Amino acid sequence: MKRASNKTIAKELDKALYKKAIGYETDEVVEEYVCNEDGDFKLNKKKVTKKYISPDLQSVKILLDKLNSTKTSKYKNYTDEELLLEKKKLLEQLENYND
Repeated sequence: MKRASNKTIAKELDKALYKKAIGYETDEVVEEYVCNEDGDFKLNKKKVTKKYISPDLQSVKILLDKLNSTKTSKYKNYTDEELLLEKKKLLEQLENYND
C-alpha cells in the first residue's frame, strides 16, 4: 500500500474541513435483509434518501483561524523596527491609492 505524502494528506484534510464548514448533501442508504429457506440473507428493501448536513460552526472557526494565521504569518518574525517600516510603507501606498 502506497503511503500518501504529508502535503497530500493536508490537502485532503483541508477539502474535508471546507466541505464540513459549508455543509453538503449526501445519500443515506438503509438496507433491509431477509433470511431465505437456505439460511442465506437476501436484500428485501433498499431505501436511499438525500440528506443535507448543515454547516459546522467549529469547522468554520478553524478555517477562519487558519486563513487569518496565514495572512499574519508574514509579519510574525518581524522586529518592531521592521513592523514600523512596513506600516509606513503601507500607509504611503494607501495615500497614493486614494490620490
